[in-house]
Amino acid sequence: MSFTTADVVKLRKVTGAGMMDCKNALKDAEGNFDRALEIIREKGKLIASKRADREAAEGVVLAKVTDDKAFGAMVVLNCETDFVAKNENFVAFADSILNVALAQKPDNLDALKGLDLNGRSIEAQVTEQTGVIGEKLDLSFYAKIEADTVTNYIHPGNKLATLVGFNKADVDAQVAKDVAMQVAAMAPVAVDTDAIPQEVIDKEIEIAKEKFRQEGKPEAMLDKIAQGSLNKWYKEVTLLNQTYVKDGKISIKDFLKQNDSELTVTAFERYTLNA
Repeated sequence: MSFTTADVVKLRKVTGAGMMDCKNALKDAEGNFDRALEIIREKGKLIASKRADREAAEGVVLAKVTDDKAFGAMVVLNCETDFVAKNENFVAFADSILNVALAQKPDNLDALKGLDLNGRSIEAQVTEQTGVIGEKLDLSFYAKIEADTVTNYIHPGNKLATLVGFNKADVDAQVAKDVAMQVAAMAPVAVDTDAIPQEVIDKEIEIAKEKFRQEGKPEAMLDKIAQGSLNKWYKEVTLLNQTYVKDGKISIKDFLKQNDSELTVTAFERYTLNA
């Protein structure tokens, strides 16, 4: 069977592979388009297996919310080099995965990988793109938040993104964005003190007590001093108790109450590459 330039272009459009790769695949398939498509996909699997031991530490972190702002999703698609991470096609591919996550709302990363994207599973598409791009790709992270209002923030460069959920609908867009940027800038570990496991709190107290014991503080005073140290730690690691970066005189909790006395954060997600 013969093939034309139009066949090569069509195969390239379907697979994203280079023109020469598509031409060679059609040649090997003797012009059979479906077989050429399989050859391209098999090549992707071969390259993926050869690069399995490579480190995919670069990539993009993307986050987006639905039109009703009641659901948000975040995905991380890794690659080997920053050059690929900045490629428009790579970013668009990651965005297409994120759009599937928004539409289907899978429970976890494995469920997301199994969802359909242009007629094939996302996991299969990632493998195929490894062959197209020539670098190891890895869909390594997925998170979601459902709330009355969800907002997202992506730091320029696509290396850091956040999602924040609020307990009320129609939260002022600037207020929501400021909190999402606070999460990005200050990297809290929990929404409030009640979200920190007791064993973590106990450990922090013991660390503080030992520190002040080594400094020669009286044993009878250690509990009180350690509690003060714990309260200071809370202000560093819990979002609602952090100092608002745009106003060093108030906390995030205070900032929210200034806008709505009942407004609070219910959940957040933060992911950064190259931390």
